[in-house]
Amino acid sequence: QVQPVESGGGLVQPGGSLRLSCTNFGSIFSIYIISWYRQAPGKQRELVASISKGGTTNYVDSVKDRFTIYRDNAWNTVYLQMNGLKPEDTAVYYCAAAPVFTTSESLYRYWGQGTQVTVSS
Repeated sequence: QVQPVESGGGLVQPGGSLRLSCTNFGSIFSIYIISWYRQAPGKQRELVASISKGGTTNYVDSVKDRFTIYRDNAWNTVYLQMNGLKPEDTAVYYCAAAPVFTTSESLYRYWGQGTQVTVSS
């Protein structure tokens, strides 16, 4: 059964780093696009980064040069390395899987439960 599970969230000071992990994709890992979304309080969920099975990546402009999405095929895990964190990065971060590169949430078939990231001094 496919049920993505995120980990690695927490409280960090501005300028700090965190690495989020998402695993438990089962047989779809080598086929699907894996993305990280985030949702801040009172805001709509936002696509942060995506990675294809071949390693092609996309990022929202606000995290380019700070966040890196990558995958470890041996461990069926996708990571989001977040550096230079800012208070505005505070959100619940979700990983999700879709059969194609897309910004449409409706095409993401599998979602994790989310992990909280809080950036505060």
